Amino acid sequence: MNLMNIEQNAENLRLLGLIVAQRGETIYQHNWDSPCRRLLFSASKSFTGAAVGFAVQEGLLRLDDRLIELFPDEAPENPSENLCRATIRDALTMCIGQSRGYLMGAQRVGMAEEDWAKAVLALPFDEAPGTHFVYSNVGPYLAGLAVQKRAGCDLVDYLMPRLFAPLGIQRTVWEVDPLGRTFGAAGLLLALPELHKLGLLYQQGGQWQGKQLLDPNWVRESGRRQVENEEDGYGYLFWRGKYDSYRADGLYGQYSVILPAQEAVITCTAESRNQKQLLETLLDAIVPQL
Repeated sequence: MNLMNIEQNAENLRLLGLIVAQRGETIYQHNWDSPCRRLLFSASKSFTGAAVGFAVQEGLLRLDDRLIELFPDEAPENPSENLCRATIRDALTMCIGQSRGYLMGAQRVGMAEEDWAKAVLALPFDEAPGTHFVYSNVGPYLAGLAVQKRAGCDLVDYLMPRLFAPLGIQRTVWEVDPLGRTFGAAGLLLALPELHKLGLLYQQGGQWQGKQLLDPNWVRESGRRQVENEEDGYGYLFWRGKYDSYRADGLYGQYSVILPAQEAVITCTAESRNQKQLLETLLDAIVPQL
């Protein structure tokens, strides 16, 4: 694979590392910086999506479970009709019914309420759930919290025997809320090859080394366009994209892009201030060679 143009422009792209695999085999790998675990930002959401998938296949959760039933102690005394209708499915697709994004970045620093679930459920639900895509950290946070409530442990402990250990990923750390619960919308630390393994698992339909870890139907539905948005659509905590791809997507260019038609995965870490340009540059350079 000839990626000379990418290599020559890696500094301008602020690219830190890149792996390309096809049919399970690595066909390109390069590091422009020392390999280490890095903050995945919102690419963490896709790991939360996997956690929900495991919880569904184990019977702990259903996509149609209502948030109001999952969080009875955190919900307001007189919940709106829209809040009463919002489900786990809506949380996974950024369609819970709030017209603004919450729990984003600096917003979390200034939160007066320690129970973030109580705080966000008290906010207006001014749209019908399932009808409007609004990018927010609320849905994935609540989805991850629902797994923790039903499983009785945090997301790292839940994913260790189901995902991390089978993929050869050693215990890591993940941002927590003021009550010590995993913040499933962001804050997971992993190295480039570890992020890449999530992409490989999904590209292989939930299989890893001949063993079915995650339900193939869940994998397929996660990458399918569940809702429309201003870009190429959104699945279950995965963005849809060019070349019929879907991806885990984190701030500054933390990507694992799954290309089903090409049976390929492209994963990178970066410090890009123009991550959309980075993504398009990588896809347009790599996909035609697959």
